[in-house]
Amino acid sequence: MGQTEKASWMQTAERFLAQGDFRAMRACAREILARDLDDMDGLALLAEASLYLQEIGPATRLVHRIQASAPQNLRALLVEAILAANEFQLEREIALLERLWKLGEAKDDLPMYEQGVLDRGGCHLADAYALLAEPAKAAAMMFAVSGRMADPARKAELYSKALFMTNYYTLSTARSLALHEGYNAFFGAKVTLPHEVQALSEGERKLRIGYISPDFRQHAVANFLTPFLRDYTKLDFTVYCYMAGQPDAVTKRFHRFAAAWRDIRGLSARDAAARIYEDHIDILVDFSGHSQDSCLPVLAYRPAPVQLSGIGYVNTTGLHEVDYFLSDGCCLPPGETVQGFTEQIARLPHSQLCYAPDIIQRLPTAGIVPPSQSNGFVTFGSFNNFAKVSDETLLLWRAILEQVPRSRLVIKGKIASIPDGRTRVLKRLAAFGIDSSRLELRPYSPDYLEQYRDIDIALDTAPYNGGLTTCEALIMGVPVVSLRGKTHGARFGASILENAGVPELVAESEMEYVNKAVQIAAAPKLLARFHAGLRDTLLQSRLMDSAAYMREMEQLYRRLWTDYCRPL
Repeated sequence: MGQTEKASWMQTAERFLAQGDFRAMRACAREILARDLDDMDGLALLAEASLYLQEIGPATRLVHRIQASAPQNLRALLVEAILAANEFQLEREIALLERLWKLGEAKDDLPMYEQGVLDRGGCHLADAYALLAEPAKAAAMMFAVSGRMADPARKAELYSKALFMTNYYTLSTARSLALHEGYNAFFGAKVTLPHEVQALSEGERKLRIGYISPDFRQHAVANFLTPFLRDYTKLDFTVYCYMAGQPDAVTKRFHRFAAAWRDIRGLSARDAAARIYEDHIDILVDFSGHSQDSCLPVLAYRPAPVQLSGIGYVNTTGLHEVDYFLSDGCCLPPGETVQGFTEQIARLPHSQLCYAPDIIQRLPTAGIVPPSQSNGFVTFGSFNNFAKVSDETLLLWRAILEQVPRSRLVIKGKIASIPDGRTRVLKRLAAFGIDSSRLELRPYSPDYLEQYRDIDIALDTAPYNGGLTTCEALIMGVPVVSLRGKTHGARFGASILENAGVPELVAESEMEYVNKAVQIAAAPKLLARFHAGLRDTLLQSRLMDSAAYMREMEQLYRRLWTDYCRPL
């Protein structure tokens, strides 16, 4: 088989892969091997197709065969890396993918079909970095792969994922803003939908509010969405929900509320925007930002005259078609110069979110007695994504452990579910002088809320604070110490605690963060009061007052609409 014919089969296989037709992909490999049984590219293609068809044994044998003759075959390296990942051998996966990336980047004349392999390898490498809590490496790889992609939608998706990862480590405000504004480049040729400025007299009419999200389902964001669908004033507002994610049992519960539902799964961003436009939405609220399955490409077509983003993402979207970013007086205090946002700030007087977990699950009984009473030592804990655990955070945690004799630290999360992840965590903490004998790593489990009964004091991360994890610790009776930072995302914890009625848990400096944790640990009566009363405090707080929250949101909607209607 000549090289031109072979390249044609390989490229056809890539198209079948994009369509998810792995059997047709395998057929292409067999066409190549019918001419030459020892063609390494054909064997590697067969191995990749076998892998996706869950034929693990044949895929493994093919990779071993290729290794002996063509150890630098990119596709074989990719298949070997995915096989390693399937066995949770993430360190090996990363080593193989880093080799693949280096080899591919060094080639000046990489064939089209191998460019797809390199792109897939880069995506897998970024995901592996993220899983092992290396957000800076993950973001850098996602930016790199985005820069290579030909498909504009895929380029934008990877760039958006990279932006999300940048929140896990410290960037200057100027650098973060520049990266987020770069997102606009993927929509430069778009034509936005037209909207006429309304007459001011229309400002008090019944408004049509649209909510767009991939997370009307079992997801962290869903814990904050119920008030928008249940507690709005039906006489003054009509609500439409645009569902972009896979439905589940939680979705069915959401559907009980008085709202019009639109399923936009599978639609292109343009078609989804047209669907929203046809509903004559006045204000479109995005709950995704740059989180997974972002809906921002839909907002780029401006399907509504007023567009607002918030809750699902803690930073600017950077997208010029998003008019407002939802915040509050704690995260972005009035009178303070706002930096790093392309949007105007839509500020609520109290909390920017309302914690309403009942739609997700029935809450277990809170632990009303601190575990230290029976253990004889204090247990600190963090159930946050370990990618949020910065070097600065580890220094604070070390100082706390040093000042609280015999205390323990529980770290719970997905990274502790993987042997290589556990090794990474222990190695990193050892480098900061944290004794492994005082650590307990717990894997993710569905009963994670019940496991808060084993925690005396939760320690928030910085500069990227916990959100849902902080709410969940409080509702389970566990006090959370959080450091107020200088950016919106670094004040998220402070906002939750202040609106939850426990502002005394907010630290204004690193020293105060350490001192608060140490002082609470040394005060058994205070700790007991927290555990006995925190749930009731939270239930009666602003953070869970959905009726008051929606009145403030509706006042905000009216203000934004009046501003839009006001003559220039």
